[in-house]
Amino acid sequence: MPGTILGRIGIVVQAAQVFRVCLCTQSAERVIDAAACDIRDLPMSQVTSSSQRRSSRMFHKMRVQAQGRAHNGKKFRETCETLVVNGQGGLLILKHEIDDGAMLILTHPETLEEQECRVVFLGETNDRGQRVGVEFLTPAPRFWGLEFNEPSAGGSGV
Repeated sequence: MPGTILGRIGIVVQAAQVFRVCLCTQSAERVIDAAACDIRDLPMSQVTSSSQRRSSRMFHKMRVQAQGRAHNGKKFRETCETLVVNGQGGLLILKHEIDDGAMLILTHPETLEEQECRVVFLGETNDRGQRVGVEFLTPAPRFWGLEFNEPSAGGSGV
């Protein structure tokens, strides 16, 4: 049954119950230790987060200019491509190697609007470059020229 959707829901509900029990019966500093012991047999991929996304994500391919400092400390400027975007940032393909937490400035090619952002995710590298997740320092839902829906109240945080 774990391979079915009902099985997955059951595992997630079980994990939620373990956390709820821990919160009710343990002191605050022991909650993490107690929860980790009780759920260690659950598959990690089937334990989900309860946090909500701040806006919906959209697959959207467009070219933007990125500038910042590469891993070697040298300044760079390149035209890169987006894969997924939302009102708080996006996922880009960069040719330059950069560090997690690095600051970038993205420039929209049509409006020339600039957005400062922080690297929050470094993904795998392929022949096109590295997948890099960025978060705007200030939310800019109009930067991409798209309208984003608010996430549904029952949606997952993934």
